[in-house]
Amino acid sequence: MPRYENIAEFEPELSGKGLRIGIVMSRFNQDVCEGLLSACTNELLALGVSAELIRIATVPGALEIPLVLQKMALSGKFDALVALGAVIRGETYHFELVSNEMGAGITRVGLDTGLPIANGVLTTEDDDQALARMQEKGSDCARAAVEMANLLKAL
Repeated sequence: MPRYENIAEFEPELSGKGLRIGIVMSRFNQDVCEGLLSACTNELLALGVSAELIRIATVPGALEIPLVLQKMALSGKFDALVALGAVIRGETYHFELVSNEMGAGITRVGLDTGLPIANGVLTTEDDDQALARMQEKGSDCARAAVEMANLLKAL
């Protein structure tokens, strides 16, 4: 039901039927990334995305994610993409560099290509935080990818 009288509102649509979803997963901090991937793919399947329409590419680390997302986005083979990874703070400035550049790259790919990208790259202070968040974040990204793919189709 629209919130305002006589104003049409696009309602969230979480049916994944027929959607083609690409996932790019970093292999750095692999246990966390595999947890993110498991939660994401399980949720995609629960939303009705066919396993045959899900493609997964892995990359060495978070900084490599945007390039593969860009290639996938430009291929025309996907309705939405998901980025999965874990950047865990260490003792150097490298954490900030990787987090900022990776995040900006993911955003740029989405804006430049017009393809929705759910950013599921965790940036945490330690391993425990990453492990505590991986299931919820993976599932959230699946829902965001499906919802945004449907919204862009409706627009």
